[in-house]
Amino acid sequence: MRTFLFCTSFLFYAAFVSGSLFSESISPNFTASYYQFIDNKGAFLLSRNNGTFEVAIFNPGGQTNFYLCVIHVASGTIIWSANADAPISSSGKMDLTVHGISIADEDGSLKWSTPPLRSPVHALHLTEMGNLVLLDQFNGSLWESFHFPTDTIVIGQRLPEGAMLSSAVSTNNLSTGDYRLAITDSDAILQWKGQAYWKLSMDDRAYTNANYVVEYMAINRTGLFLFSHNGSAVVIQMSLSPSDFRIAQLDASGHFIIRRFSGSDGEQEFVGPINGCQIPLVCGRIGLCVAAQSNGPTCSCPQGFHEVSQNSSGCVPSGSSLPLACYSTKNGSQLNSSALSYSMLGFGMDYFAIDFSEPVRYGVNLSVCQEFCTSDCSCLAIFYDNSSGSCYALENDLGSIISSTTYEDDMLGYIKVIVGAPSDVHNTYSSQSQQFPVIALVLLPFTGLLLMVVLGFLWWRRRKVSNREIKLGHASSLSSGDLDSFYIPGLPQRFDLEELEVATDNFKTQIGSGGFGAVYKGTLPDKSVVAVKKITSLGVQGKKEFCTEIAVIGSIHHVNLVKLRGFCAQGRQRLLVYEYMNRGSLDKTLFGSGPVLEWQERFEIALGTARGLAYLHTGCEQKIIHCDVKPENILLHDQFQAKISDFGLSKLLSPEQSSLFTTMRGTRGYLAPEWLTNSAISEKTDVYSFGMVLLELVSGRKNCSTRTQSHSMDNSNSGGGQSTSSSGSGVVYFPLLALDMHEQGRYMELADPRLEGRVTSEEVEKLVRVALCCVHEEPSWRPNMVNVVGMLEGSIPLGQPRVESLNFLRFYGRRFAEASMIKEENGQSDFMLFPQANDSTTTTTSESHVCFSYISSQQISGPR
Repeated sequence: MRTFLFCTSFLFYAAFVSGSLFSESISPNFTASYYQFIDNKGAFLLSRNNGTFEVAIFNPGGQTNFYLCVIHVASGTIIWSANADAPISSSGKMDLTVHGISIADEDGSLKWSTPPLRSPVHALHLTEMGNLVLLDQFNGSLWESFHFPTDTIVIGQRLPEGAMLSSAVSTNNLSTGDYRLAITDSDAILQWKGQAYWKLSMDDRAYTNANYVVEYMAINRTGLFLFSHNGSAVVIQMSLSPSDFRIAQLDASGHFIIRRFSGSDGEQEFVGPINGCQIPLVCGRIGLCVAAQSNGPTCSCPQGFHEVSQNSSGCVPSGSSLPLACYSTKNGSQLNSSALSYSMLGFGMDYFAIDFSEPVRYGVNLSVCQEFCTSDCSCLAIFYDNSSGSCYALENDLGSIISSTTYEDDMLGYIKVIVGAPSDVHNTYSSQSQQFPVIALVLLPFTGLLLMVVLGFLWWRRRKVSNREIKLGHASSLSSGDLDSFYIPGLPQRFDLEELEVATDNFKTQIGSGGFGAVYKGTLPDKSVVAVKKITSLGVQGKKEFCTEIAVIGSIHHVNLVKLRGFCAQGRQRLLVYEYMNRGSLDKTLFGSGPVLEWQERFEIALGTARGLAYLHTGCEQKIIHCDVKPENILLHDQFQAKISDFGLSKLLSPEQSSLFTTMRGTRGYLAPEWLTNSAISEKTDVYSFGMVLLELVSGRKNCSTRTQSHSMDNSNSGGGQSTSSSGSGVVYFPLLALDMHEQGRYMELADPRLEGRVTSEEVEKLVRVALCCVHEEPSWRPNMVNVVGMLEGSIPLGQPRVESLNFLRFYGRRFAEASMIKEENGQSDFMLFPQANDSTTTTTSESHVCFSYISSQQISGPR
């Protein structure tokens, strides 16, 4: 026994002298210091086998502060630190005892230790994943570094709901900084001093799969995920390229960054937020941030402010000072409001936290908003939405201001400033009041005349509005003033009918029409171009009900959804004001006689539309089923960016209603079979319609049409497909032809011939297979839109269409051929067996439309 103890002591002494690295585990009564393992740069413990991670007493950047760290060896990345807020000197030590780990400085003062443990420690173990674990004698875990994350997580680590990552002050100072990544029960949120500035769910690269409660966040070989149901359900996912090792870190700058590693080389895969101006202190306090295309954000000061110093720590108002949050005078009383004023930031300003916070007041004027801030000592600034009357308060801490390139939000910013002592204000008022009698004698007559003119104008305008309502036949209906008698949070800007008549030149230029009414081009006083839709067939009649739905629609923001600028509910008139899409609707571009859409443009339109629908189905507070997805409702902006219009007008569904709703109607040619069989309507109905639109993007023509001119395919190349797809010369039901060609692997015969070979068979196959999966007769076999986006992006494998659920297309094909022959026998150029009022399809010379609204619910099933 004595020999064994002697050998053990000798080995420990040899290790202490030489400072050799230990592999995987060490036992209690172990002490380590930086100097003891200086040859290994403070490292004393390696993970097993490949030594991916090490434990070291380390001084990042060669500073004088030392920390107990777990380090990724190849990249030098610190993935965890024990004493981040209590560094030690180079002579400080770490002790491992049966009670746990303790870190003390050279004078013996305790800086950090593990909490009390339930059992004595048997070993300190570093796993291959980088987890530092204290084990008992049965190898049970007593404490793990993974349970106390700092600013980083790695593959194999979970960040549970309620936990957070905290940034370091800098790469060399590991003390806790001001940025947090918090995991809530529904999202992952970046915060600065309690103010949110980014959410994972709002990033274009992330997709919401389910509305379950989030249990934890993790990264793995395929991406970043928020999991529920103990990992069996994905709430939010962000797919990345497969990698065996990656790190997710909340950087000291406030960015959440994911990097993948191959050896020592790290590649940045993801950064959020991608817009540098969204980082709260990117330009210091009240610094003005302008997003640049290449060299990152540029900083300056708003008008009326100047730089504090040359180190860009922020800006201060010229000629006045900034109050502190909940400031007080020497005797403890709050400063008199007369000493406060507001410095306007100018137009086109924004603040990083506005999109993530609720207004403190709704539907108020600017003076009420300022009065609220004046009375609250924690309020340092306000942002006021001039269109909705929403008042946002910025409290306790101020970050950078964002310069917006668009004025569509109509947001005004005001910084609270101290303009002088109350006595100065009083003296100024006294000196001015002495001049009142002389000024009054001169100004009173002019004031009285001006007041009479204003009152006369108001009487004339009121009489004119009343006359218009009588002419419109609704003299007994609610007046426009009644709209103010109820309160709806978040209501978009309300326009008067007179304003929109002026903007549209009395509805002179019609640019489209659809199921809910005609659309006119207009120009608002701020020179912005808008599209004004006159609602003619909306089921909601009451003003309050109409405005309630508009408030919900106006609160939905996504890059692939047309933005609602405002509305008008006056008398019986219902109008919606949308952002103007300068390239018009997809049907005019795709089926018109203009330049042909290139394949990449078609693909981007398909992907953008899919993302917009995925957001409506899963990203909104209330699930929204569009119910009328078609090319006419897909609008195009610059660079052919696709945006979905008319969403939310059909019906807003709660989760409980979504499986019971069966009363809506869409447009022929895009209707899912469940419409006509009185089956339950769900978001899978939109998936079917999207699949039909996808086929039209492939072929460049309507699915429900006959081909008589240049758009016809060469029937000799159709093989067996033509016999089942059509009958009669030039008659093709394209979805069935797509199924036939898919079965034969002849995808190129489906591509728009106008592309003249500027597309590959693999590219066509991708869209055709996705489309056929979307149009399965059985709704449960259709993918959801989140998975459709994944298939288009390539992050998940392409689905395999099920022929047994596509046989109904053969029945459709026969009925289409029969209808076409009836058309030819009657000598009609465009024969509609059952026209619907809400179809705005425009017939071209190369196409005439025959669709299937006449098919009965008994006929729809067809062969199975």
